[in-house]
Amino acid sequence: MFAKDYIKYKSLKLPDRQDFSDEKMFDEATAYYERMRTRHTVRDFSERPVEREVIEQCIRTAGTAPSGANHQPWHFVAISEAGFKNRIRKAAENEERKFYDGGAGEEWLKALEPMGTSFDKPHLDIAPWLIIIFGQRWGHFDDGTRFKNYYVPESVSIATGFLISALHHAGLSTLTHTPNPMKFLNSMLERPSSEKPVMILAVGHPAENATVPAVAKIKKPLDEILTVCE
Repeated sequence: MFAKDYIKYKSLKLPDRQDFSDEKMFDEATAYYERMRTRHTVRDFSERPVEREVIEQCIRTAGTAPSGANHQPWHFVAISEAGFKNRIRKAAENEERKFYDGGAGEEWLKALEPMGTSFDKPHLDIAPWLIIIFGQRWGHFDDGTRFKNYYVPESVSIATGFLISALHHAGLSTLTHTPNPMKFLNSMLERPSSEKPVMILAVGHPAENATVPAVAKIKKPLDEILTVCE
């Protein structure tokens, strides 16, 4: 990555190259879209276990994401222990009650109505894995000297996208959860003050009776999300 001492730029020959025909490129893009359009956020999880190696491999994929100055300012905590998950659920629901009791404001709560959400978060207990995603605002060299990380929110967001995609390709479902505030996760998981919890990602197999909000299937058409200048 980088070190305290100045390191000159050194180039390497591109180690991996994909040289597809135009037709192949379109086919690959279409195949990826068709796979990703089957991704659904679910709140109903099965208790079917997921092997640790699968979670590790997906997080390894997340770690390949681009980042500001290649500082890779992220850390993932994967939790499967039932008691630990329950502690997180209780702490998260405590914050969520305040949110749904009016802390969020009328407009925000109205926006959430079609999603059918509430302060009750049983998925935090049932999903076999919770992955807590942290953004690292700064780091330290071996001698304790502090250095700044750059474009942390952007970098962590890209890595999170990689992770969700990898988990979907592994046949798993996810639910993004962002109780506000999330500072309780630092002390609970013994993470340093340099790290900010960004998201709780529930991961597992969907329950047999899993449902999704009907509104979640309504996606903006391409002409609303794309402007082409050529």
